[in-house]
Amino acid sequence: MNEYVISREELRKWCSVPVDELGAHPDRKMELMMGEDKTALLEEIGNMITDEVIANNAAGKNTVWILPGGIGKVYDVFIRRVNEERISLKNLYVFHVDQWLDWEYRLFPTTNLRFSMKGKMLQSFYAKIDPELNVPEDQRYFPDPADPDLIDNKIEELGGVDTILGGVGCKGLIGWNERPISNVHHITLEQYANSKTRAVHMTDETIIAYAEREFGGCYEALPPNGITIGMKSMLTAKRAIFIVMTGSWKETVVRVAMFSEPTVEYPVTLFPKYVPQCIMCCDRKTADHVISREYQDAPILR
Repeated sequence: MNEYVISREELRKWCSVPVDELGAHPDRKMELMMGEDKTALLEEIGNMITDEVIANNAAGKNTVWILPGGIGKVYDVFIRRVNEERISLKNLYVFHVDQWLDWEYRLFPTTNLRFSMKGKMLQSFYAKIDPELNVPEDQRYFPDPADPDLIDNKIEELGGVDTILGGVGCKGLIGWNERPISNVHHITLEQYANSKTRAVHMTDETIIAYAEREFGGCYEALPPNGITIGMKSMLTAKRAIFIVMTGSWKETVVRVAMFSEPTVEYPVTLFPKYVPQCIMCCDRKTADHVISREYQDAPILR
């Protein structure tokens, strides 16, 4: 069976939708959570995940999350409410989505707070929660190349994930699940959807994006490899919340995520097929595609 490929005509159509029509568009595959104030949006997400723990605690159920590292304002709200409202996290299982690896595919020491997800989260997340309420240490999971099957096996044992939070790359990556790029080896959509936790080599576009955003264009400052939870475990989630608030270079991926059929070209497009509730959370600037405003009469994508 031929796999779906996004056409230029579809891309133009999606990018041409006026921003105020996105949320109620009949063809959208995700909910849209959009606002002018980024901080208010992130705080709302923090309240959403906190309320999920409260509800599951009341029902005597575990809460199972896959979390990224770079959403401090979301975590600030969560941590504050946990401490102030005395919310127990003893039934919370946290699977951290990825970690950087050096050129020899080794983890960085936890003292390296920039490139060790574990080190960063121990300091900026777990250390700020009252020990009486905190997530038990044996319920905190970080991808490790020495035992790549641990996370997938545990998620399967727990019956899947409740909520996954994550950013989305400009070509649709989630964690380090980037689009496959190879001239000699083809990964089918089905194979990709069943991908396990694994070590990966970063694509040039990801290295360039991070370097331009955080290291002044110094590509050598970025590690070349990573380890990520795979799509197999991610797609067990009941809810996926995607946080995309970095402006013009993410305008297109927001549209693709909301309208496209599943394609490995943009891995985020796999989620609506498997995950019952998908929410695209973005500020208005990121959702407002330039093609919808300035190029309607120009031969763009024709």
